Amino acid sequence: MAKSVNKVILLGNVGKDPEIRSTGGGTMVANFTLATSDRQKDAQGNYQDRTEWHNLVAFTRLAEIVRDYVKKGSKLYVEGKIQTRSWDDKETGVKKYRTEIIVNDISLLSGREDGGSSSGGYSRQSGSSSNVDQRPPAGQDEYSQAAEISDDDIPF
Repeated sequence: MAKSVNKVILLGNVGKDPEIRSTGGGTMVANFTLATSDRQKDAQGNYQDRTEWHNLVAFTRLAEIVRDYVKKGSKLYVEGKIQTRSWDDKETGVKKYRTEIIVNDISLLSGREDGGSSSGGYSRQSGSSSNVDQRPPAGQDEYSQAAEISDDDIPF
């Protein structure tokens, strides 16, 4: 079989507060939506914004991060894979489908005032033990406290 790739990269804003639940086996699951926008010219030459909504699902540690740091309006960078699941509706018997992004990496890009974590962000990859929150504890940023930075100090 030839190699295939199922990878999704999204950068957008959370549409509503995540829904957190646990499976019967105790696995934490976070469901939330992410909006991405695109701007295109219409036939008259006017720009039109188009928003696409994505259904996201995060499990275990990523679900905990979503629970603790993500809320409506948070700006996120997300990597994952696309998955469509189907089931028969209990009432009508009609087959239903839902396409979701299964999250395997998330970076919080919002500042505290925007919703989310600090402006430094937080990144976590599923299954990776090397990612650790390396932000300094609050009030421990020695470099910014040491001296004022002027425009002459910036190299560009």
